[in-house]
Amino acid sequence: MESVRRHIESQVLSLTGLALGGVDFESPKGDPGLFGPDSACWKVHGDFSSMLIGGISALLLQMLHPSALGGVWDHSNFRADMLGRLRRTGQFISTTTYGSQADAEKLIARVIRIHESVTGTLPDGTPYAASDPELLTWVHVAEVSCFLKSHLRYLNPDLPGSEQDRYYDEIALVAERLGARNVPRSRQAVEEYLERMRPHLRYDERTREVVDVLLNAPAPSSFAKPFGVLMMRAGIDLLPEWSADMLGLSLRPIQRQLIRASVKRSVPLLRWAVRNGSLHRARRRMGLPPLR
Repeated sequence: MESVRRHIESQVLSLTGLALGGVDFESPKGDPGLFGPDSACWKVHGDFSSMLIGGISALLLQMLHPSALGGVWDHSNFRADMLGRLRRTGQFISTTTYGSQADAEKLIARVIRIHESVTGTLPDGTPYAASDPELLTWVHVAEVSCFLKSHLRYLNPDLPGSEQDRYYDEIALVAERLGARNVPRSRQAVEEYLERMRPHLRYDERTREVVDVLLNAPAPSSFAKPFGVLMMRAGIDLLPEWSADMLGLSLRPIQRQLIRASVKRSVPLLRWAVRNGSLHRARRRMGLPPLR
């Protein structure tokens, strides 16, 4: 069984930011990083399956913003390397959540430098910049709202409302370090923000192409293919209904039931297998016992 577990774990970790290397989550000993083990962020970001589902949903939601789409379209090789993009995003999230203080700060600084060169003009002549504080707030809120929603659906539906608000309050730190402003820091503030943003979102031919590339991204292995299809559908199911309608990805109630039941049947195996994810390594850095 140990060899089976290790095989499953290696396949899972190949999909994460850990596959990129460059970050030692087990050093230096005792370094709590930006948040520490008692934080809400450590709770919400610790499960691979729910984070992957949330990440897929967030990417779909983010692409409805013309400037976010413009940056991906003009400055990313997403058509050839969608998995690489997901890994890089995963590395940033895992390092700012579970990495040491120095590694988290280093990665934030790197992303700020990258953002400085991501500028351009939309088809209608509107200029955009990845460093725009308002755009950074949109990307952040779309992302973390999907992470929390996925956590509640697939890991801990009983997470108290106070902890959900604490999560939004804590994770705003990363967005603000990147340059975001007026970041919503509670469930109500996030809900109100998303409602205010709806009139600014668009769906066009370029959005459709990015969505098609994401939905048809090749799997890195035969093991990952059926799992990836399920996670993709779960990410679509997680979207707010109004955004799924905009993207032309609305699901019927029976489809939603089947997707959720399939995820809940499959994720226990992955949680059993993964013992060396970012959270596990960070716990060893802090001298904490293994997760049960």
